[in-house]
Amino acid sequence: MTTATTPAKGPATRELILEHAYELARVGGLEGLSIGTLAADVGMSKSGVFAHFGSREDLQLAVLDAAARRFMARVLVPALSAPRGLPRLRAIVAQWSEWGCEHQSGCVLLTAAGEYDGREGPLHDAVVAQQAGWRGELEKGIGQAIAEGHLRADTDPAQLAFEIYALMLGLHHDAGLFGFAQASQRLSAAFERLWRSWQA
Repeated sequence: MTTATTPAKGPATRELILEHAYELARVGGLEGLSIGTLAADVGMSKSGVFAHFGSREDLQLAVLDAAARRFMARVLVPALSAPRGLPRLRAIVAQWSEWGCEHQSGCVLLTAAGEYDGREGPLHDAVVAQQAGWRGELEKGIGQAIAEGHLRADTDPAQLAFEIYALMLGLHHDAGLFGFAQASQRLSAAFERLWRSWQA
């Protein structure tokens, strides 16, 4: 019986550690992750945590990856059920806005972008890859909207993706300072102007 349950225990423990590390990173960022605090939080020794993650950097990378997977599952996957083109882009923005509401206390991905934008190393590279991948998904959706005739043929997908991202950063910024309701109203008005400026 012991041999049957042991294989599942390792992954389950690793996920438990990741879950707690993710919540800590929402508050203090990836740089704020402490192996000692995390170990105490999950009732393990430091060596027990290191048995699942070879180093603090490995843990940080795993948390970043987990955050990216959560984001895609919460924002992109539900939006894919909307029709291709502008309706899907609107759905992505709507889901992203809800993510912003749920993560007013801290978004690991945005915090990481600020933590590692001026550094070198694996964490910087992972943040860049994650952000570039998401920007690519936006550009893909924009390209579909152009193909469907919802946006002008001369629409620059990279530029529009940048503008979408910039507005969402504004939501995260203002939601924490002035409240989500007000920030969300500003966001909706800004996006209506944005869509009109690029529509066919």
